[in-house]
Amino acid sequence: MDYTIREIADEEYSILEDFLYEAVFVPPGIPAPPKSIINRPELRVYIAGFGTKKDDIGLVAEANGKVVGAVWVRIMNDYGHIDDDTPSFAISLYKEYRGFGIGTALMRKTLRVLKIRGLT
Repeated sequence: MDYTIREIADEEYSILEDFLYEAVFVPPGIPAPPKSIINRPELRVYIAGFGTKKDDIGLVAEANGKVVGAVWVRIMNDYGHIDDDTPSFAISLYKEYRGFGIGTALMRKTLRVLKIRGLT
């Protein structure tokens, strides 16, 4: 599958809502929660005001002119919080684009960006 990875544009920040919802784990056989679940404070922290913090970094994967996946990092007090100097990752792809190595490529590119910015 052909795809490109690029920095997320400011006007695309709103798509992080879709990808946050896609990242919610739903066990097999359990119905998906309503999309409104992303408005819970413990999930909203991943996207609220994204792009306003100096260490907010986001990349998207694009295939056939459509954004199909995203990875974004920020320093926040979330489920995986380590300390106030270590950014947390969020990554998500639409289901039909999983299993093609796109997520791995997004993670690798993000790690390179973090290293360049001194955040690793």
